[in-house]
Amino acid sequence: MQPGQMAYDRAITVFSPDGRLFQVEYARVAVTRGNTTAGLKFKNGIVLMADKKIGSRLVETSSIEKIFQIDEHIGAATSGLVADARVLIDYARLAAQINKVTYSEKIGVDLLVKKICDYKQNYTQYGGVRPFGTALLVAGVDDLGTHLFETDPSGALVSYKAGSIGAGRNAVMELFEEKYKEGMSQDEAVLLGLEALQKASEGEKLDGRTIEVGLVAEGQKFRRLSEQEVSAYLAKLPAPTSA
Repeated sequence: MQPGQMAYDRAITVFSPDGRLFQVEYARVAVTRGNTTAGLKFKNGIVLMADKKIGSRLVETSSIEKIFQIDEHIGAATSGLVADARVLIDYARLAAQINKVTYSEKIGVDLLVKKICDYKQNYTQYGGVRPFGTALLVAGVDDLGTHLFETDPSGALVSYKAGSIGAGRNAVMELFEEKYKEGMSQDEAVLLGLEALQKASEGEKLDGRTIEVGLVAEGQKFRRLSEQEVSAYLAKLPAPTSA
């Protein structure tokens, strides 16, 4: 870092002379160190998946969550600081329930994502706080169709047909750019997502115990696939090739 940047590096509310908020940029770096997470739209729904990258065989894999249900029709996948993600998921669940109690209807996916992003953006404006070091892929189905949004620590949001966050984002997006097609079936989307996670793992074979997959489709509630279902999909993948 340049000596003149150090003061701006320490303050969340002060722009550097070239218009940067360094603490927000560092929060984005925290996301890139997180687990690889991917999401894809298929014909009438969205699939989310995450590679939990368990570091020890002694860890109970079920105790680590990367994919969460927010409401019956909305799910989210996270990458970055797990505790920060949990706070955002709890906020999103509360916002969804308040909307349901107030208006007697499910919250729109875009409205919920904007509420999450407004909450994240607040933590880039005031002294004494830090940005959330996590990004979310939010997937849902509402009256306007299927939606897949990516949010980042600054509070920005982007809608994708297929997206990824985390350490392996570049590898995953490269494969999606090459192979993703609109109108894919559910099975095709799941297999493409798993292929992308396998590519991001740099030749390491994926394990059904450490891969989380969540699905939401029109007329169906959000659900997470069982370990057996994930393993069945993984069995259809070609063997990874070493880099």
